[in-house]
Amino acid sequence: MIREKMDDSDQDSEFVALLTEHQSALRLYVGSLLPGDPSVADVAQLANSTIWKKRSDFTLGTNFKAWIFSIARYEVLNYRKTQARDRLVFSEELLDIMAEEMPKLSDDMASRQTALKSCLSHLKSSDRDLIMHRYFEDTSLKEYAAQVNRSVGGLKVTLHRIRTKLQTCIEQKITLEEIAP
Repeated sequence: MIREKMDDSDQDSEFVALLTEHQSALRLYVGSLLPGDPSVADVAQLANSTIWKKRSDFTLGTNFKAWIFSIARYEVLNYRKTQARDRLVFSEELLDIMAEEMPKLSDDMASRQTALKSCLSHLKSSDRDLIMHRYFEDTSLKEYAAQVNRSVGGLKVTLHRIRTKLQTCIEQKITLEEIAP
């Protein structure tokens, strides 16, 4: 009996690791099925709750991502049914097409995210600081300009240059990834 509990604990630990690893993909998937909807995080959380409740239905070693995406899809469908009376919703046919195509895009997004991290690490520290400030801080560009003793206009030009550099870097890494065996 103690042995079974240890096995269950090990399985739960592995399940939690898989679920944690796939959180970004799950959120992107739900977001792709609910474009522009402010309830994406709530629906993703409902999917996580259902996934946890159904964890005993999952067989370790099988396609975890496909399994959680199917659960998420049903959560999206349930959410849409409750929202149908209040707003325009996609047809089931369009939702089926999107559900089929979005897992492919979430793989691409994961590759792009990995490439972005790598490309960010190759930037000059001042450029990386500017990007991090622009996208992850609550202060304005004007306040940051005062901190680094530069003009707002100059920072905007630099941001444009950095974004272009990052885009080129990401595209090159993705292309190399596609070419590599």
